[in-house]
Amino acid sequence: MSRATLLIVADGRFPAGGHAHSGGAEAAVGAGRITGAASLGEFCRGRLHTAGLTAAGLAAAAALGLDAVALDRAADARTPSPALRTAARKLGRQLLRAARTTWPSRELDALAREFPKGAHQPVVLGLAARAAGLGPADAAYCAAYESVSGPAAATVRLLSLDPFDATGVLARLAPEMDLVAGRAVEAARRAVEDGTDALPAGSAPLLETGAQAHAAWGTRLFAS
Repeated sequence: MSRATLLIVADGRFPAGGHAHSGGAEAAVGAGRITGAASLGEFCRGRLHTAGLTAAGLAAAAALGLDAVALDRAADARTPSPALRTAARKLGRQLLRAARTTWPSRELDALAREFPKGAHQPVVLGLAARAAGLGPADAAYCAAYESVSGPAAATVRLLSLDPFDATGVLARLAPEMDLVAGRAVEAARRAVEDGTDALPAGSAPLLETGAQAHAAWGTRLFAS
């Protein structure tokens, strides 16, 4: 396993489409729930321990080789909002395109055939990590980091927040990202024996309802 490969997967410049999505931050800014660095930190912490943990578990399970179709169904069941399911599949399709070009793999090719409109992004992330020679912990860390780095970067644009403040939010969350990644890998290993019901299913109702409201906005900066 190459740690440099992990940096490529986690790099925000990897052409996986994440820059066009705010991870719910745009809706939260519009609702007045994010107004600055302190409330961004609260938002990211909540997202990390709910949607982030869920995504990390799915990614780790995919990296371990669990059936991608079953994992995609599990991702659907954990994503009540149609708007978020659509966003997750768009992101998955873009990530799969980038991953197949970067790390050609029969598993990635099979996933593309099975889901021509895109599988859920965390499932693709886990398989991409597997194709790149990375393990479940690496996939979980990438998913956990993405769950907070996307909203932080988006808030810099939405509120003209000082980038140093946004980076400070991420740095203070680093120990909790470690915790979430560890919990996700433990759950994924249980899922090998017990099935996808063993994976995390954190609930974040405001993310779900916010995504639905955001999808109906006439003018918005981000796709989700």
